[in-house]
Amino acid sequence: MRSLILAAALLLAACATPASTTDPSVSTAGIGPAWSAEQSDALLARTQRLHLAPDVSQLTPGEQVAVRELIAAGQRMHTLYLSQKHPQGAAAEAYLAAHPTLTRERDLMRLSSGPIATTFDNTREPFLTVSPEAPARNMYPAGTTKAALDAFLAANPTRRDTLVDDRTVVWAATPENRRAALATLDRYPVLEALHPGLRVRLAGEQTYLAVPYSVAYAPDLIFIGERLNAAADAVERGDAAFARYLRLRARDLLADDYEGGDAAWVRGQFTGNLNAQIGAYETYDDALYGVKTFFSLSILVRDRPRSQELQAALGDIQNVENALPYEHHRQVRSDIPVAVYNIVADFGQARGTNTASILPNEAYLARQYGRTILMRGNILLNDDIFQETQRAYAAAVASEQAGDLTPEGGFYRTLWHEIGHYLGVDQTADGRDLDAALEDTADLLEEMKADLVSLTSARILHDRGRLTDAQLRSIYASGIRRVLQKNRPRREQPYQTMQLIQWNWFMEHGALRFENGRLRVDYRRYPAAVESLLREVLAIQRAGDPRRANAFVDQWTTWRPELHEVIAARMRESERTRFSLVTYEALDGPQTR
Repeated sequence: MRSLILAAALLLAACATPASTTDPSVSTAGIGPAWSAEQSDALLARTQRLHLAPDVSQLTPGEQVAVRELIAAGQRMHTLYLSQKHPQGAAAEAYLAAHPTLTRERDLMRLSSGPIATTFDNTREPFLTVSPEAPARNMYPAGTTKAALDAFLAANPTRRDTLVDDRTVVWAATPENRRAALATLDRYPVLEALHPGLRVRLAGEQTYLAVPYSVAYAPDLIFIGERLNAAADAVERGDAAFARYLRLRARDLLADDYEGGDAAWVRGQFTGNLNAQIGAYETYDDALYGVKTFFSLSILVRDRPRSQELQAALGDIQNVENALPYEHHRQVRSDIPVAVYNIVADFGQARGTNTASILPNEAYLARQYGRTILMRGNILLNDDIFQETQRAYAAAVASEQAGDLTPEGGFYRTLWHEIGHYLGVDQTADGRDLDAALEDTADLLEEMKADLVSLTSARILHDRGRLTDAQLRSIYASGIRRVLQKNRPRREQPYQTMQLIQWNWFMEHGALRFENGRLRVDYRRYPAAVESLLREVLAIQRAGDPRRANAFVDQWTTWRPELHEVIAARMRESERTRFSLVTYEALDGPQTR
């Protein structure tokens, strides 16, 4: 069987349509190593290397062709993501491609998805000689501050919708930039047809241009669309619904409107072995406004036995919604498309150890079509990842509670975290989308809500006899492990920030106690602490007041040396690795030992 899997993986890695040639306009001048060998080696020595080699022997010949085309699309989309994150991201990639002997820097680039690395003390530093990371990333003009953009929007409120649109790049309105945008419309008439009125808008805008992704990245998205259509042709006979999704997504990328593809993705009855997450969805990398989405592509192969088991867990979803501590409960769908997949390859923002996705994010699309949940089995159930997690937990909590953490608890907490995005507040009391209303706090509040809903659902399922006492305790332990931090988070890190908020809230409300240099979980007080924090988060979301949201974040993100740093130091001392570098058999070939 291993030889069959290996042969299939090698077939996928070979003969893909060329992803791209290096853009000759990308200058690598001035780029070189910025770290010493010792600096790089210290970080890489604490990097866990994970090689994902799922069984792809069940793929049909058409699906194998489709995977090769999707890999080509993904490679181009990964370069787009690098360009979004940093003005010299694509140049750094080109520089390292031209210098294959720089193995340390190539590993750091792979690890960091760009030329900026996260250090052991959670700072961000360039390991190549590029400009420092800025909140504007490469999505706003260099040097743009939130205060400056806020002032412009206050003076020009009619410009808000396009400038903070989730799929526009903000360019300075220079004559050169305006000519470039209009020339792209001339070169690709299909873009003008899909964006009525865009030419007139771009010709008249002053100070800032709001350039749709399809215009800013036109050659790349045209190429990606061609690969998606080729993949659709390959699977048409065996999985017509998946083929329709791929074709619609190719169009979506040119229209900057994902409704067609998202409807086909969420409601389509895929009959084959493949699924794919394609496009710009998540805003976590936008450190300026928290609204711009970044590109990703994941190629996934279905784990049918585990997927069938999950469907049985969804019958209680309305009971969970009705139990949440807020008014205005909604009717929610129980026919959620949820499945377990193994990752064939990830690109762009998806690359790394992401455990699950629930998409689309737009509230109106979720209300109309629902959302799809993709559980990444070969990350969630990876023993190497769990062992590192277990070591940190054992260092942080009372010794007799260390064994409460199990892989199963993490799996089901993650599942109900994703389902939690379906539940609770999905728009403000006055009908605004949460992203637009809450700006840079929207992501962290939504992720915290989902965390807390997952813990609430565990209690409800336990009370209804669907979880044992041991299973409930393992899910609760997973919830505690999730909030503990090895370093004080930066405010621009939504996940880590909301985890620190939970840690502090649980301490304040008695779910956690600090005893003899460790934490003790009070499982009796845990449900009430979860409920009270969830009530506060839902109220903030419904109010939609960014000042209230920021005041809440400021209040609950204290980092105390005598508490947080003590636990963080214990966790750091326990670790064998801090970071994870993922390789893929379908991209990189068999792992060498």
